[in-house]
Amino acid sequence: MAIKGSYAPYRSRLIARSRELRRASTPAEKKLWFALLRHLPWKFTRQKPLGNYIADFYCAAHRLVIEVDGDSHFSAASEKHDRVRDAKLQQDGARVLRFTNEDVMQRFEGVCLEIMKVLQQPKT
Repeated sequence: MAIKGSYAPYRSRLIARSRELRRASTPAEKKLWFALLRHLPWKFTRQKPLGNYIADFYCAAHRLVIEVDGDSHFSAASEKHDRVRDAKLQQDGARVLRFTNEDVMQRFEGVCLEIMKVLQQPKT
């Protein structure tokens, strides 16, 4: 599924699920979206289908995936799934930044700084 330019192929069966996830955003996802990502000069998409996965946030211009993880991501099986998923997305040309809900809610400024640091790097 190599991500080329702004187009990333995906499975059409993910469209409905992607819409559901946008409507059911977590408080941390809402905070990151409304307080930062939607105002940036780089376009971000929420709950973006990429290949077989749905990214919480995706910036095509930088091929940047941002994930905001809640409690369901902290089991051994979920952590393994996330590692496999991240490796596949990276293999396909994306960079993945992963934050916890707590990071976003309690250390928001640091999360923003990390995202901005990546966005200000030259595109590869």
